Amino acid sequence: MERKQTKKTGTAEQAVRNIRRATRRQYSSEEKIRIALEGLRGEDSIAELCRREGINQNLYYRWSKEFLDLTYGPSVFYVSNAQKSGRN
Repeated sequence: MERKQTKKTGTAEQAVRNIRRATRRQYSSEEKIRIALEGLRGEDSIAELCRREGINQNLYYRWSKEFLDLTYGPSVFYVSNAQKSGRN
């Protein structure tokens, strides 16, 4: 007696993806700025801040970079790096 093989593995994986997608937290711009500023203050380590907020460190660094780019503009960082290397 042979068993028929069915393709049910795709449906279970899809269900897990849908659950993760539905439960992913969405942060407002105000929350992102608050977390980025808190990290820039330097009172706690970035690892501790990220654990407390429940976010990955990569996400924190992306938010802080976006915040600094919006605040000072990306050209400030390129100019300061060029001056450090001796290029003007």
